[in-house]
Amino acid sequence: MKSIAVFCGSSIGAEPFYKEGAVQLGKELARQNLTLVYGGSSVGIMGVVADTVLAEGGKVIGVLPKMLEEREIAHPHLTELIVVDSMHARKTKMAELADGFIALPGGPGTMEEFFEIFTWAQLGLHQKPSGILNVGHYYDLLISFFKHMNEQQFLHDQYMPMFLTDIDPSSLLEQFRSYNPPAVKTYIEKKSQT
Repeated sequence: MKSIAVFCGSSIGAEPFYKEGAVQLGKELARQNLTLVYGGSSVGIMGVVADTVLAEGGKVIGVLPKMLEEREIAHPHLTELIVVDSMHARKTKMAELADGFIALPGGPGTMEEFFEIFTWAQLGLHQKPSGILNVGHYYDLLISFFKHMNEQQFLHDQYMPMFLTDIDPSSLLEQFRSYNPPAVKTYIEKKSQT
């Protein structure tokens, strides 16, 4: 594992511990010599995690759609900034560059990015770990909802281990290192032998 994509908010959040969680993750990525792959912005939690990795001597690759670069939110000090044509191209490029995916607190965009990566894993488009860093218990309701999806049989038992969560970045990354992807999702029911 050489690089981690981080999905997170372009806002700083209502509580100071969201920023602190981004700082802790950034320090841990740098300590473990893992390149940060993220959305390329200088604002919000996105900017905090990138600034921290850079301050700790780590590498940061930003992937930013041209429309956002033109709004002057591109981080000016990244190891590398890749400008792409669209939001879809951004996600595809981040997925190519990363060996795993972490969601810090964020809004609908963060959720959309995380759920797409999770779905791609279910379909066998990648076998990389993905997880939630549950800073300040921000994602408690989402964790409960995943359990609800499973109980209601919209998320099969075999895919529950794909949803990695922790409150500590080091522990979450340790889960990533021991991750064993489940079998690829299929919609064909096995017929019983008669």
